[in-house]
Amino acid sequence: MWEQSERYPDPAVRVLHPDFNKYRLPLASVERLATGCRWSEGPVYFGDARCVLWSDIPNDRILRWDEDTGAVGVYRKTSFNANGNTRDRQGRLVTCEHRGRRVTRTEYDGTVTVLADSYDGRPLNSPNDVVVASDGSVWFTDPVFGLLGYYEGEMKPSELAPAVYRIDARTGAVAKMTDEIEGPNGLAFSPDESKLYVVASRENPRKIRVFDLADGRLVDNRVAIDAGAGTPDGFRVDVDGNLWCGWGMGEAELDGVRVFNPAGEPIGHIALPERCANLCFGGRWRNRLFMAASHGLYALYVNTQGVPGG
Repeated sequence: MWEQSERYPDPAVRVLHPDFNKYRLPLASVERLATGCRWSEGPVYFGDARCVLWSDIPNDRILRWDEDTGAVGVYRKTSFNANGNTRDRQGRLVTCEHRGRRVTRTEYDGTVTVLADSYDGRPLNSPNDVVVASDGSVWFTDPVFGLLGYYEGEMKPSELAPAVYRIDARTGAVAKMTDEIEGPNGLAFSPDESKLYVVASRENPRKIRVFDLADGRLVDNRVAIDAGAGTPDGFRVDVDGNLWCGWGMGEAELDGVRVFNPAGEPIGHIALPERCANLCFGGRWRNRLFMAASHGLYALYVNTQGVPGG
């Protein structure tokens, strides 16, 4: 049975390189906020509501954790096996739905708008993760994972190659940005949005690949991080350009969050008792890391801030 450490500094927050000392708060511990899920994914923080929403994909629901009370409840069911979530630049919830095979936006009044459900006249596969750029465009990955069975979606044939797409904020047009990634999964921009990182979850070993953005195109596909025995899934970037990556599965000592500097070198690790799939920065100052890990939701205050849009 996992218990929060009573010691400071928390031994679960491990320094792999001296550079990580800058980001580690010696008087902050990993906290478990919720448990009882089947597969937690896609956390997103709402500062105006002081809550975290996250997906429990097999249970077909989006859950809500209340920052003031610690209460956990169901925000939405059915969620159409929702996976990744984020907020747009107007504060609205944007969600990737496996079973819905679409990307949706929840309006201020609670109604749901479909942003994308097809490309080139064919249905999307199972949108997985999503970020919003400073120009309001919505970028998402579309692997086939939700089509492979009935646990996280609905078994159906794929009609499109897995790809990364962009939804134009002004016109709503959907553009395919790249189909060069094997199993595109988590994605995030560098702080200046000159680079886009994408997890290639079907490369063996897994990689985090990076593209340059040039004239609205993705160019120079290359490896940013070779995960080795690790399994990056979702991740977010802080204001210094470090990648905070959901990590684990296979070997228990890998479970948690692995932190890499912009050069792709591992500098820190946050050990959790289960694999972390995805995470987000939140709290009043965007300095609290919320981690969706297998059966639950965890949190840790850190000495940095997440970039907007994730």
